[in-house]
Amino acid sequence: MTLPFPEPTGPAAGRAEVFVRYLDYFREQVVAKVAALPEAELRGSRLPSGWTPLELVKHLRYVELRWIEWGFQGRDVGDPWGDRHGQRWHVVPTETRQELLDALRRQGAHTRTVVLSHDLSTVGAPSPRWDGAEPPPLERVLFHLVQEYARHVGHLDIVVELAGGPLGE
Repeated sequence: MTLPFPEPTGPAAGRAEVFVRYLDYFREQVVAKVAALPEAELRGSRLPSGWTPLELVKHLRYVELRWIEWGFQGRDVGDPWGDRHGQRWHVVPTETRQELLDALRRQGAHTRTVVLSHDLSTVGAPSPRWDGAEPPPLERVLFHLVQEYARHVGHLDIVVELAGGPLGE
């Protein structure tokens, strides 16, 4: 499923709807780009930093988990850093492309539900996510998520292009 870019001139019910449209768009861009890669390109890296496309998918799923569930909602999520092994992103050999993409979409559906059921000025619950600082309002959390997705979709554009896939923006 490819979503159209959420043009600034498109009517929206409010700022929360704008945020979820951008997050949905970027998330689906990640799904489409990773789905277009041949299997051989999913677990290897073409970059000096060494991350792989599957590691990026898992990382983005955990980014949403950390910022929305562990952070804003203050939930116990088990291991909020489950996308890492030491200082690196990590995917175990048994994790498949489809499992990771499905997990990303499920996390996105949860984010959408949370965002659309709260006012953007709602301050998040206290949690270890904030390292003792006052929790931010939902709107600040969403700004962070949008920039995280936009940055990583750009990274993925480059990797997909180097792998011979479709050109990014």
